[in-house]
Amino acid sequence: MLLDAPAAGRLVDQAAMALSSAPDTLFEVLGGLPAPTYAIDCEGTITYFNHACIELAGRTPVCGRDKWCVTWKVYTTDGEFVPHDQCPMAVAIREKRAIRNVEAVARRPDGSTVYLVPFPTPYYDADGNLAGAINLLLDISRHRGPDYLHAQADKCRRLARSIANRTAAEKLDLMATNYDTQATKLTRAAR
Repeated sequence: MLLDAPAAGRLVDQAAMALSSAPDTLFEVLGGLPAPTYAIDCEGTITYFNHACIELAGRTPVCGRDKWCVTWKVYTTDGEFVPHDQCPMAVAIREKRAIRNVEAVARRPDGSTVYLVPFPTPYYDADGNLAGAINLLLDISRHRGPDYLHAQADKCRRLARSIANRTAAEKLDLMATNYDTQATKLTRAAR
């Protein structure tokens, strides 16, 4: 099952509600999700992750020791390093709210990168107290990586060359330059 961002958000919200009403179902609820998913306690310590997290992160997280994030390192899409205690999952716990519409770049120990959208979502115990948070990680690499952006730039340039409208061609050339600039930033972030 392929997930898009709205479906992923709905799915993780439903999982958080399920955990709030039946916290003993943690492994069953999260293990059944079709994407890398993990849970933390209120202190940020990882308490659970599914196998898909290992594939995405390129490492095996350590429950009870690793904090905030299953990935090795996290960066913004502009290439700025994000300490784990400032990642979206940490913000979700600190602010007691779901975090949406954020993109990040995860670096694996082997140096490769994954472009992702996290869906950190707090969940609560039966008394309404914050119990922890779950996070579903949506891999968007094929839609946001440098290769994709360069391909988009090439399409804009081909279209600009094929039309007679000078203003439209200039706008397409500008779009191509913007795509290439984004791709260069992502390539730098991956180093």
